[in-house]
Amino acid sequence: MKRIIIEGGYPLKGTISIGGAKNSAVALIPASLLAEGISKIDNIPNITDRDALFDIIKLLNCQIKQSGNTITIDTNNLKNTLINQELSVKLRASYYFMGVLLAKYKHVEIYFPGGCNIGNRPIDLHLKGFRALGAKITKRKHKYILDADELKGTTINLDFPSVGATINIMFAATLAKGTTIIKNAAKEVEIINIMEFLNKMGANIKGAGTDTITIEGVEKMHSTEFTVMPDRIEAGTYIMMGALLGDNLKIVGFNPHHNEALLNHLNDMGVKYELEDNAIIISKCEKLKPIDIKTLVYPGFPTDLGQPMSVLLTQAEGISHMEETIWENRVGHYPYLQKMGANIELDGLKATIKGKTELKGTEINATDLRGGAALILAGLIAKGTTTVYDIDYILRGYENIINKLSDVGAKIKIETI
Repeated sequence: MKRIIIEGGYPLKGTISIGGAKNSAVALIPASLLAEGISKIDNIPNITDRDALFDIIKLLNCQIKQSGNTITIDTNNLKNTLINQELSVKLRASYYFMGVLLAKYKHVEIYFPGGCNIGNRPIDLHLKGFRALGAKITKRKHKYILDADELKGTTINLDFPSVGATINIMFAATLAKGTTIIKNAAKEVEIINIMEFLNKMGANIKGAGTDTITIEGVEKMHSTEFTVMPDRIEAGTYIMMGALLGDNLKIVGFNPHHNEALLNHLNDMGVKYELEDNAIIISKCEKLKPIDIKTLVYPGFPTDLGQPMSVLLTQAEGISHMEETIWENRVGHYPYLQKMGANIELDGLKATIKGKTELKGTEINATDLRGGAALILAGLIAKGTTTVYDIDYILRGYENIINKLSDVGAKIKIETI
């Protein structure tokens, strides 16, 4: 078992480089199986979700070679086989193999996907899309079986703009006959990145980034080379660390336009920063103003930054309100913040946060990926020593987080116990 030890109160000075976007990379890796031949993808983040996807790719008899953050995937010997429970439960993104293998083989067998326990996460919208395209879906205990004589393009109206469902339906529709239109599609920038990859492989997709995506089915797709976009959530997490501890902390390798919702809220709180083309320079704000925030689908304030933001609000001078509207279990970190001294009243998914409060180091547990990042942020500003357990959640989605923080002055390390 591993734990993270943090000595709080040290300023962060230097440069942090942002890696490839987790939420894009975990879809691009399965998507590469739609192509014939060898595809090359650059800027793949060094996270454990990547390794879990590699295990599934190998199970499907594909070869993977890795050199730093660049991978090549050879699909020439791809075999469509059952994706077992041991592999599928390692991460939520295992469900992307549904859309990919359904498109390519018209048959998929896979166990239920895993991932963080941040709430009820059904894949009903994914299945709705597959059925609309012509698939028959059978559940057997914890396994899905998808079959189709052929897939035919159609119009699919999503009840909610789900990122995963939008991407998965795109995958299935790439090789379907005719035209598929996804209405009320998710608009996240990662979906644009994935559309660009698919189109480079020969797909014909338009409209990603809007609420209507059109896919003209093609007969086959070819290998290509591609680069993963930078991770706006990783960037946002470090930006908030800079607002609390930065001493001209420079965060490079991200697109400021992808973090406009966060930057707008930081403006409201009085945080000062300097933007460059692909970087931000930020220092500690001595007097943070309280604000009210509600997580929303893109381009609103991202749910993935809600938990780190709640830590920032504990240092605002006054009463702030934080409401989570996407995932019902994204409040598990609050009891640990309270244990550290935060003045937080929780009513369902709504938190009233009274600041400014001094946080004190103690033993705490990461409850999910973004909640774990929030607790690291809390430990960095806390007085004394903070020990974070269940850190596998954090390592799933933050590339080299310990090294990146150590390099800019944080007193943080991983211990094996």
